[in-house]
Amino acid sequence: MTATLHTPPVTAPGERVDARVVRRRLGPGRRIRFAFWIGPVLALALWSAGSASGVVKPAILSAPWDVVVAFEDQWVNHDLLGNILSSLERSLIGLTLGVVTGAVLAVLSGLSRLGESLIDGPIQIKRSVPTLAIIPLFIAWFGIGQEMKIITIALISLVPIYIHTHNGLRSIDGRYAELAETIGINRGEFVRHVVLPGALPGFLLGMRFAVTSSLLGLVVVEQYNAVAGIGHMITLAEQYGQTDVIVVGLVIYGVFGYCADSAVRLTARRVLSWRQTLEG
Repeated sequence: MTATLHTPPVTAPGERVDARVVRRRLGPGRRIRFAFWIGPVLALALWSAGSASGVVKPAILSAPWDVVVAFEDQWVNHDLLGNILSSLERSLIGLTLGVVTGAVLAVLSGLSRLGESLIDGPIQIKRSVPTLAIIPLFIAWFGIGQEMKIITIALISLVPIYIHTHNGLRSIDGRYAELAETIGINRGEFVRHVVLPGALPGFLLGMRFAVTSSLLGLVVVEQYNAVAGIGHMITLAEQYGQTDVIVVGLVIYGVFGYCADSAVRLTARRVLSWRQTLEG
């Protein structure tokens, strides 16, 4: 038997190969429609199969249909919508504060040696200290009300935005500066038209981490004297041994995070469509 070898198409001298064809052949391949949802749907199918077959015991993890019933009960009889809106409000306010503050600090530190000497060190120290470990101190400073919860979420979200945006600013090819100097572009134009757009991929990557981090903070802070929110609902369910209600809360957190991350990824794909990457 003889093996058939795949050889790349041979082009005539001077003929250009379509870059998109090359990336598709050597890269991850064609984009799959609704790819974001294939993994979650498969996980749900495995969960359902495990519950139906008895492999997954109800005492360990409630079946999906039991979770649906619990969701309906919480929605009709226990103001689930109010808890969802309360959690979204805390998360959005904290995330917005963290993103804006982190981006501003990253720009000040990334574009100035003086700014870096003043800002980067404290941020790196904060990076090594878990924010959740600072919550007792925040309680002493701000009490156990809404301010403590929002500030905690903002501080958790700030770090990934700063790290990735700062890295994006400092990773821009130095040859762009040489080109700008050659054609006479001043510093302000160089920052607006080259530096900030060049740092955008890093910022959007930081946004993905910040969204996940904000939900992590939300899970924790809502267990401190909260009178509404998904975390408050989970805390009450834990006290009464309602495993299905706990899973309802976890599923809602997961949906929040997954939808937010998908939105950031879609935004990045559209905003950064000018880049020629393997993504295509």
